[in-house]
Amino acid sequence: MKENVFEVIMYLFENFAKNDSEFYTDQASMTVKLRQAGFLNSEIHKAFVWLESLVSLQEKTLPHAIPDKLSIRLFNQQEQKKLGIECRGYLLLLEQIDIINEITRELIIDRCMALEADEFGLDHLKWVVLLVLFNQPDQEDTSSWIKNLWMEDIQKPVSQYLH
Repeated sequence: MKENVFEVIMYLFENFAKNDSEFYTDQASMTVKLRQAGFLNSEIHKAFVWLESLVSLQEKTLPHAIPDKLSIRLFNQQEQKKLGIECRGYLLLLEQIDIINEITRELIIDRCMALEADEFGLDHLKWVVLLVLFNQPDQEDTSSWIKNLWMEDIQKPVSQYLH
C-alpha cells in the first residue's frame, strides 16, 4: 500500500495535471482511481484536504497584503527543521529572480509545513512550488517555465524521491 500524502498529491499531478487532463474532477471519482492505484483512504482524504487548503489560501490572499520589499523573512524553528538550508536558499533564489513573490513564498511554506513528511528535501520543495504556481491563475507562464526547467529531472517516478 502507498501510505504517503505526498505520494497521493504527486500521483494526482503526474496522472492528471501534467497531462493537461482536468486536474480537479469530482472527489468521489478521483478517490476511486486513487484507491485502485493502491492508496489508503486516510491518505487520500489528507491529500484532498491539502489541495483544498491550497485553493482556499489562494482565494483569501489579498493583493494589498504584499509586504514591503525591504522586509526580511525569518524562518521559525519548525520551518528551519523542515526546510533545510538548501530549500530556504532555493526559495530565496526564486524570489530574487521574480519567479515568486512574498505571498507565493508564504503559500509555498505553508503547504510544505502542512505535509506530514519525515524527510523533506529540495525535490519535495520543487514539487510544492510547482503545485502552488500551477494553481495560481496569473502564474501559468511561470509554472510552465518552472515545470520545463526541471521536469526532465523529475521524469523519474515520484517514488524515487520518497523512502
